[in-house]
Formats: sequence, C-alpha cells, structure tokens
Amino acid sequence: MFKIESNYFCFNPATSERFLGITILRPTETKIGQNLSYSEKTKTTKYVLLGIEESFGPQANKGNSGAEHGFMAFLHRFLNMQSNRFLHGNEVLFIGTISQKIADGNQGNLPEIVNELDFLVENTLREYVQEGIIPIVIGGGHNNAFPIIKCVSESKKNSIDVINLDPHADCRAMEGRHSGNSFSYAKNAGFLNHYSVMGLHKAYNSEYILNYLDEQNFKYTFFEDYIENPKEFERDLNTIVQTISESRWFGLELDLDCIQFMPSSAFTPSGFSVENARNYIRKLAFHEKCAYLHLPEGAPTTIQEEKIVGKTLAYLVWDFITSNNR
Repeated sequence: MFKIESNYFCFNPATSERFLGITILRPTETKIGQNLSYSEKTKTTKYVLLGIEESFGPQANKGNSGAEHGFMAFLHRFLNMQSNRFLHGNEVLFIGTISQKIADGNQGNLPEIVNELDFLVENTLREYVQEGIIPIVIGGGHNNAFPIIKCVSESKKNSIDVINLDPHADCRAMEGRHSGNSFSYAKNAGFLNHYSVMGLHKAYNSEYILNYLDEQNFKYTFFEDYIENPKEFERDLNTIVQTISESRWFGLELDLDCIQFMPSSAFTPSGFSVENARNYIRKLAFHEKCAYLHLPEGAPTTIQEEKIVGKTLAYLVWDFITSNNR
C-alpha cells in the first residue's frame, strides 16, 4: 500500500476489527459485511472500495462542506445488505478511507490542498488498477474524478472516456484545482479522451462551459429536455451505450447532485429520480470496458439525511456490481 505524509489528509486502512461492528448479525442470515475482504486481496477480489471523507474540493469551488459524511452513511447500509445469490460480497476488497484531518479547509490554500488530495487518491488506487481490479470510490467532492481518471489512464496506457450524470459539467477554467474542473484538467493533461455528460441544468452551466463542451466535441444533454419528453432520457442513454468504444476503457460517474431532493453539496429540488440513477448505473456498468465507478457529493447533515444518502449510495453500488459482474 502506497503511503504519503500529508498535512491535511490521512489514509485509514480498513480492518475487520474496525468495521465488522457496523454489520448487524442475525441467525440464518449472512451480510455483505461478513464476506467482503479488508485490506488484503483474495482470489475472488474484483472491486476495490475506497471511501473519501473530504469537502475541501467543494469548498475550493465556493461550495458547501458536508461531502465528508457521505461515505460512512453508505458503509452502514452497504455492509448490512444481504449476501445472497445476487451479490456474495467476496468480490469486494475494502481498503479504507482517505479523510481530512481538519474540518475547515479555509485555513490553507484550498487549490494546493486539493492537489495534495489528488496525489494521495491517485497513488492509493494505482497498485489495484494496475492489477485489473475495478475501483469503486464513494464520497468527497467531484474533484476526486481527476486523480481517478489519471490513475486509470496511466495504468491502461491510454486516455479513457468518461460518462457522467450531473447537473454541472465540471469543466470550469484551470484556475487551481477544485470540484468544478476535474474534467477540464483531465482533458488538458491528456488523460481524458471523450466526455459525455447527461442531464445538465441549463440555468447552472456558464456560457464558457457550454462553449468549452462544443469546442472539445463532447456529448451533452439537458435535463429540461427530459422534463418535456421523459422518454428522451432512455433514448439518450441507449445511444451512449451503443457508442461505447470496444477498444477504449471508460469511467462511470454519477454526482449525487443530479438526484431530486438528495442531500448533496449542491442540493436541487428538480432532478432525476433514484430509479433514473439506478437505471443509468445498471445499463452502463454492464459493459466490459467500464473501468471504475465514482459516486461523489453526497452531503448528509442530519440523521434522516444520512439514511437517505446512505441507502441510495448502497443501492447504486449494488446495481453497479451486480450488473458489471454478470
């Protein structure tokens, strides 16, 4: 395991002693938390699970904190899902969490802090990606897409495509790293080949970003078009599935901001349903060239919000593994 000294972040290895207590045991039942691996790979490992507990990326993008709480909300629900004929759990290696050491990133230079996080995320995942293990990264801001894309691209020795369900394109100017410019940084560095983003909100993407998407010949759709014609979402999703290259790996992104009323870093009352999000994950995860899953920006602040975010993320990860593992 790669180790790095950091002023703002620490890597906490997963151990059964630390997390098995989260799993609620029942006679005649086996939970996923009893079957997944902690820290060490096994012969059945296909996915590596990494939690990111930070909100410095969203804060650097002039957004809110809270994304540091998404992963543990997820973990409590995921570990307590049933291990059964659909998902056993031994496919998953849980390596641990990357956590911020202080609550408020404004005590330092936020873009530099995010650079430090980029380096840590990339190098934490590298050895697993090089062995063909698929990363599942949960929590934190959408800034973490950049180091994931970089890690996968360099490990595959080729730029990758990325598909994202998100009200924001996150292609802001390269003004210092934050949660709003992962994909422009990845494209500029040569790690990102083609980017498809579904469900942009017309009122929340600048003309600069729309022009950038056009200049790069990236594929994008608008959520407002799906309000007028809901069937267009399924049509656009099918089109993207049909155009996935057989020779190039792609990353699967879903920003929790896209889901209606989801407690997230950029809450929206108008968005996709959880069922839309699950359908998106299931259809794209099925493809054999899917290289990773990234689910950022869940930001619960109350007990009820923690339940909503946690169970939604658990469903999405369950959908990803059961669809990808067929």
